[in-house]
Amino acid sequence: MNQPGARTKGRFEPLIRAALEQVQAIGQLIAPPILRIALALPFFRSGLTRWDGLLSISPATLFLFENQFKLHLFGAAYNFPAPDAVAFIVAVAEITLPILLVAGLATRFAALALLVMTAVIQLVFPDGWANFHLYWASLAVGIMALGPGPLSLDRLISRWSYPRI
Repeated sequence: MNQPGARTKGRFEPLIRAALEQVQAIGQLIAPPILRIALALPFFRSGLTRWDGLLSISPATLFLFENQFKLHLFGAAYNFPAPDAVAFIVAVAEITLPILLVAGLATRFAALALLVMTAVIQLVFPDGWANFHLYWASLAVGIMALGPGPLSLDRLISRWSYPRI
């Protein structure tokens, strides 16, 4: 004995499946670049404030790393080791890693590096987790899991390096 609506359900099921497949295809195309841009923006904007000309770290950045930024570990605050070197590495990373992300080049490695930076930033600003760091970490992990997506230099290089037979 047929249940009411059984014929209707069967009739629309292929249409629903096709629509869901289209939504998924669109998401797989646009989600990775959106995730990459969303993670890149705050780091790139921060990186722009770190420089005072070509390859010259701003005095404010050096002051922050030498005097203000502290690593909060085990209930105590510690100075950065080699603060000028750390400031330079951070300044370079905050410019280059977002550029790599947006371009989709070395995408998973760039996201991993930004995840590590987010963890260190969390140690410097322990109260920022709920407002910023959780979101940055989520974006980085999502990018690491999904990869660069079809709209990326990684995908283009992969197609050049490993053409289909």
